[in-house]
Amino acid sequence: MRPIKIAVLMDDIKDIKPYKDSSFAMMLEATRRHWEIYTFDTPDIFAQEGKVLATCAKTQVFDTTQNWYKKEADIVLSLESFDVILMRKDPPFDMNYIYATYFLEQAEKNGSLVVNKPQSLRDANEKLFALNFPHCIAKTLVSSNPKQIKEFIKKQGVGIVKPLDGMGGKDIFKLTWGDDNITEVLDYLTHQGNSPTMAQEFLPEIAQGDKRILLINGKPIDYALARMPAAGSFKGNLAAGATGIGQPLSARDRYLCEQIAPMLREKGLMFVGLDVIGDYITEINVTSPTCIRELDTQFNLNIAANLFDAIEQQLDQS
Repeated sequence: MRPIKIAVLMDDIKDIKPYKDSSFAMMLEATRRHWEIYTFDTPDIFAQEGKVLATCAKTQVFDTTQNWYKKEADIVLSLESFDVILMRKDPPFDMNYIYATYFLEQAEKNGSLVVNKPQSLRDANEKLFALNFPHCIAKTLVSSNPKQIKEFIKKQGVGIVKPLDGMGGKDIFKLTWGDDNITEVLDYLTHQGNSPTMAQEFLPEIAQGDKRILLINGKPIDYALARMPAAGSFKGNLAAGATGIGQPLSARDRYLCEQIAPMLREKGLMFVGLDVIGDYITEINVTSPTCIRELDTQFNLNIAANLFDAIEQQLDQS
């Protein structure tokens, strides 16, 4: 039986932090299964004579913090030659990201399994996707109109405002009614009233952490990573200095997962990161969810193995 060929579309592997990188955890699992691994980035994809191809490199990975990878010389391969393609490119979710999903969709049509499904990556904006579950989210307004957002903040007293295409805590603001910078912040985020922006009620439960729950085919891993804001911060993002503390899922966490699971499976969103503060979903991350390695380390898990079992099951069914 020939080895399974897997391609990972990701940012340059030389720039990752291997001890915390979830894509790297997936590649380590592919190595344990003796799969052939190739890596490439969005600028490496091109279409020619009816085929979608990529300039990619066969890649080996090693579970160390130095010299963690080895690449062979670049070669050009058709995307459809891969059994599995992992779309692990970090946001921003810009037009180049969207173009990449169109290319990946061509590979999918020709038999490759793309995780996550390209069309669903386009459909499921990480902020707006949660609107499908109004009974599971905090009070929320999405609007381009600064006056509407100001009224929302006035009514709530304290609000969180953020762009629809951000990640890692960038451009997230906590605004209290009466702050003298509200107009300036909202003009900036809405591009003077031209871009929709999300406003949510401030949830004081952030002090107990912004929980990241990982789901594989709609089934949650039994532990969440509660990302505790740094001193003086309200941001539960590891990239913004938060500390990740693992904890078992609560009954409410499991309820929220049950609410979103059918739609995740329907849309082919095989690997998803659900963000929960207190009793409410704040985001549903589908582009390149993280926190595998932190949870693996704290609870002696192998989350990537669970994911690859699901991938293998899907390959067997195709």
